[in-house]
Amino acid sequence: MKKILSAALAVAIVASSAGVASAQSYGGRNDNRDDRRYEQRQDRQEARRDNRQERRADRREARQENRWERRAQRRYNAGRYQAPRGYYARSWRRGERLPSHYRSRAYVVDYRMYGLGAPPRGYHYVRVDNDVILTAVATGVIASVVFDLFN
Repeated sequence: MKKILSAALAVAIVASSAGVASAQSYGGRNDNRDDRRYEQRQDRQEARRDNRQERRADRREARQENRWERRAQRRYNAGRYQAPRGYYARSWRRGERLPSHYRSRAYVVDYRMYGLGAPPRGYHYVRVDNDVILTAVATGVIASVVFDLFN
């Protein structure tokens, strides 16, 4: 009886140590693989989060840009437009600088006649083709654009 118990105990010890060794070696490989997968998943989530934040910032910038550029609600007849010398048609944007030709009184627009808000100190409205542009008097830097105010 002692021999059977001893043999059974020995078999149980050998089986348990062999099972632990195989589980550890397999589990070790699997753990590394799981760690790598976890890190890759975290990297993908961070990249998605960064992309979302960038898109959000781009939309915010676009909204800010659109705030300074708008279409006219109503169109007016203001007579024929006389372009300055060397003029060529183009679309002006906020932050650009108008040529010095447009700083003369011939292109300044009376904001009260056309339902525009009063310009800030140091700025005036200038007609360029059918658009009205709010520019700095001294430098000609564009602060705002109202498209298609005139027919």
